[in-house]
Amino acid sequence: MEIFGPIPSRRLGRSLGINNIPPKACSYYCTYCQVGPTEETEIALRHFYGADYLVKLVKERVAQLKKQGEAIDHLSFVPDGEPTLDADLGETIDKLRPLGIKIAIITNGSLLWREDVRETLKKADWVSLKVDTVDEKIWHRLNIPHRNLKLTSILEGMMIFAKEYKGTLVTETMLVKDRNVSEKAAIGIANFIHRLEPKKAYFLIPTRPPAISTIYPPSEAELNQVYQIVSRKISNIEYLTGYEGNAFVSTGNPTEDLLSITAVHPMREEAVRELLATNQADWIIVENLLREGKIMETEYEGKIFYMRRFTKK
Repeated sequence: MEIFGPIPSRRLGRSLGINNIPPKACSYYCTYCQVGPTEETEIALRHFYGADYLVKLVKERVAQLKKQGEAIDHLSFVPDGEPTLDADLGETIDKLRPLGIKIAIITNGSLLWREDVRETLKKADWVSLKVDTVDEKIWHRLNIPHRNLKLTSILEGMMIFAKEYKGTLVTETMLVKDRNVSEKAAIGIANFIHRLEPKKAYFLIPTRPPAISTIYPPSEAELNQVYQIVSRKISNIEYLTGYEGNAFVSTGNPTEDLLSITAVHPMREEAVRELLATNQADWIIVENLLREGKIMETEYEGKIFYMRRFTKK
């Protein structure tokens, strides 16, 4: 489903998600990605669902939520891939403006070397840029970029965007054990983010099942070391290492709710049970979806998660 939530966001409050990219169109194959592996990375902008289709779905969902008395803090582009690959992104934002709800975009920043992509992102109220590393070797090992991308060009594009952007700019750094948590790596990240001057620098750890099973969060000692190093250069740091909670909103159709939310946001078992309870629905719904191969059950860090299964291209 292209519209999901609102879901509890650690950064955006009650966030109504817009899935403007089908699985898994992306410029990266991030080893920690919660959506799963990228079969083939891409960097050419193209048309996916189209602006009118997405705007129609958003308007219908917003109207439904208003009737339920549910609040929406942001309309958030957090798709099954890289949102700026969508050639219709700018038009979609323009047509959502009459709703009067702030618009957020979480991007890996890999296309910011393109002026047209920078101009599109300027339309949003809140933009998050991924800064996992400034080291070429770590970048290739952690984010596995498209072969034609160059890290220097991406970082330069981020700097240009940061200077020109008038909205709220934040950064997002995923800290992964044995990848980007060394002293040298942390210093490089801190120096670059300091130059970007974001309103907030978020540091995350993998809390959901990753694309590659050998990816693990850093130890507490490593997290503390990174924090101590980064905090020397950046004062507005926030670690996002906890669980968002189970405050999902039901549409009244628990099967559709589970399929839409787990497509981009793997759910802990207790969150699934709460959603079913809200609808007075039985666990057999989950069993049926598992049997039909529409969702999968997986364990990560001692917790059971349910994720949407994607059909291959």
